[in-house]
This record gives sequence, structure tokens and C-alpha cells, in this order.
Amino acid sequence: MEKKRILLVDDEEGIQLLYREELKEEGFAVISAYNGEEALEKFKREAPDLVILDINMPGMNGIEVLRQMKEINPDLPVILNSAYQEFKQDFGTWASEDYIVKSADMSELKQAVKKHLG
Repeated sequence: MEKKRILLVDDEEGIQLLYREELKEEGFAVISAYNGEEALEKFKREAPDLVILDINMPGMNGIEVLRQMKEINPDLPVILNSAYQEFKQDFGTWASEDYIVKSADMSELKQAVKKHLG
């Protein structure tokens, strides 16, 4: 069976390493992008099954990336992942399927991924 593909978008190398390892252990294929422009390019080329998207990035922020991804594929599950709780109130985040505050404890994020990818 082919692995489900997750596009992981975060400008922090440490987060990328941690999440990539944890998600690979769960049996997922992980595609990495470090900013919004790279994320949209890989999104179009790779057609991931799910996107984990940071909000606060240099250049294009995650809310703008989310909007553009949803225009292309409205059914794609997107999990917004931010260090900041206050973005949860932002109208632009409502289009995401989940909003998870970054933590060293990956259980909430893994649960959300499994919920959307079965």
C-alpha cells in the first residue's frame, strides 16, 4: 500500500526535523517546504494527502498559503500549526481542518493527522 503523503511547511529546521522523524515513524511520507512559495510549488507538483502548515513564516504567511491551497483543492485537509494561540481567532484560519499549537508533545498533532488520513 502506498504511503500517505504529508506536506510539512515550517521555516524552523528543528521543527522540520522533529516532525519529519515522528511522522515517518507513523508510516507517512513527508515532503518538506520552508516557506509559502516553496509550499505552493510542492503542493502543485506533489499533490499531498494532507498539509501541516505553519502560520508565522517570512514572506507569504500560512493563512495566505492556506487560502491559495483551498482554491486549488477545497477538500484537502490542512492542519494549521502555530506557536501562537491567538491566530486561532483569525478569520483566515477557519478554512483549516485543525489548529494545533506547537508543542514538543506530538500526540495532538499525530491524532489530528490520523483523524484526517485514517
